Amino acid sequence: MDFVTMNILDNTMLSLCREMGIVLMKTSYSTIFNEALDFTCGIASPKGEMLAAAEFCPAQIGGLPLLIRSCLQEVPLSEIEPGDVLIHNDPYRGGLHTPEHTLFCPVFVDGELVAFTVVIGHVAEVGGMVPGGFPSEATEIFHEGIRVPPVKIRKRGEDVVEVWKLWLANVRTPRYNYGDMRAMISGVELGSARLADIVRKYGREVFRQTCEDLMDYAEKRMCAEIAAIPDGRYSFVDYMDNDGVSDSEIRIEAHCHVIGDRLVVDYTGSSPQVRGPINATLGVAWSAAYNAVLHLTDPSIPKNSGCFRPIKIIAPRGTVVNVDYPAPEVGGNTEAHPRIAGAVIGALAQAAPKRAMAGEGGTHLNFVFGGHDPKHDEYFACYDIEVVGWGARANADGNDATDSINGNCRVMPVEVFETRYPWLTEEYALRMDSGGAGRQRGGLGTQKIYRCLDAEITASQLTDRHQHQAYGLDGGQPGASGMTWYQASNSEIWQTMVEAFAKRSTSKWSNVTFKPGDRVQILTPGGGGFGEPAERDPSQLAADVSDGFVSAEAARRDYAR
Repeated sequence: MDFVTMNILDNTMLSLCREMGIVLMKTSYSTIFNEALDFTCGIASPKGEMLAAAEFCPAQIGGLPLLIRSCLQEVPLSEIEPGDVLIHNDPYRGGLHTPEHTLFCPVFVDGELVAFTVVIGHVAEVGGMVPGGFPSEATEIFHEGIRVPPVKIRKRGEDVVEVWKLWLANVRTPRYNYGDMRAMISGVELGSARLADIVRKYGREVFRQTCEDLMDYAEKRMCAEIAAIPDGRYSFVDYMDNDGVSDSEIRIEAHCHVIGDRLVVDYTGSSPQVRGPINATLGVAWSAAYNAVLHLTDPSIPKNSGCFRPIKIIAPRGTVVNVDYPAPEVGGNTEAHPRIAGAVIGALAQAAPKRAMAGEGGTHLNFVFGGHDPKHDEYFACYDIEVVGWGARANADGNDATDSINGNCRVMPVEVFETRYPWLTEEYALRMDSGGAGRQRGGLGTQKIYRCLDAEITASQLTDRHQHQAYGLDGGQPGASGMTWYQASNSEIWQTMVEAFAKRSTSKWSNVTFKPGDRVQILTPGGGGFGEPAERDPSQLAADVSDGFVSAEAARRDYAR
């Protein structure tokens, strides 16, 4: 193992993945890419092993190894040629959820396939029963939008026109989808060309052996981290509010078995799969476990398939953590994933409390909408991500207004939002008293009010934590729950979606029409506290009150001050 060459190549590949992401961000059409950065760029071996990935979206990083291997089962290596680009988004073929499209491009050097460059991106509009791709009342996968099995969208450097036509004919915003897909293709093709030059510089055999050494090194580093956790069986249970179709809560159960330098994560005991779209695919179950462990271990460990080798996952088939076809699953990647990861963290917190944070907001809020733009005479669609409070840690308060644990996405700036879409943002602020009380306070969620302007908008939402709050640790209190409110233009009364539109759930609803003057208010959940509230430093609490993070009433009630 040449440690110097290995580190140089690791950082070179990581920089290349970042460059692919910059290309995608700078050339894409939709705000979910160029503002929110809901994508991941990586490099994989011909066997489908992840060699490197940039620090974009954790859910996609953890799901990449299974996804690539699943694709290669249907498209043999013998059929892949220079200049090809493959596309795939089928959740039942290793994918994470319907909106996320994976593109991968082969890297050939002197006629030999040496690697793939990969982009996984959340496409904002995929057809289906609602604009924006989150049909929270779906009861089957076919409601969620077009599914594309692994096929070539470019062959030998030329577009496969028939694939483009078929895909664009099934979405509401073909111009934006076309631009976003071109951006993703540009990313993988640039990565392929750059990586080929890197391999030529070092030589194919040195590149191949160094990648093997790098994965072995990451495995040893992860084994050492796990070995530092006391052996034992650690369990935790959390719940999701409902599936949008029924009122029943959904159980997420994690049992973590630490055995020497190995970790087995067993989800046995989780609820059977449900009718609504919050089921998780196997890729999500894998990714959530990896994500949780990466949050508890040394962040300098290289992010490749090697660091995942010591972690084994048991996800019983036909449950909410390993859904069977043809059930819907679009919310599994955004809502079930953070709850699964939170259960794993909650379990391991019993053995490693100084490494863990309390429960976080655990939702991306997933406010999606679409309509006809009279200015440009075309359809628009948007996926708007909101942020939550993160859980407190043993030595620090939770992060305020941060994307949920599996996203790492940015919030769309108000100026961009109002320029692109017919909404006016009347209020956007940190939400007082939303962080759970504790020696270390949970992070704050946010509150936002939109007013519909000059066009009818069809909106949907798929979120959670309206009933089940983010848990506290070591005596810390739970964070505040979230809520979505509606106010008609001719009324001063705020109502839930259940009250206003007879929806089944306050957090999961589809195809509500907002007319000019109507308002929607979104309150996002806060993170759980850590430690007994009475132990909080008085100067910190005084600063919280002064800054408007904690009200005087809550200081007296929750902190006994």
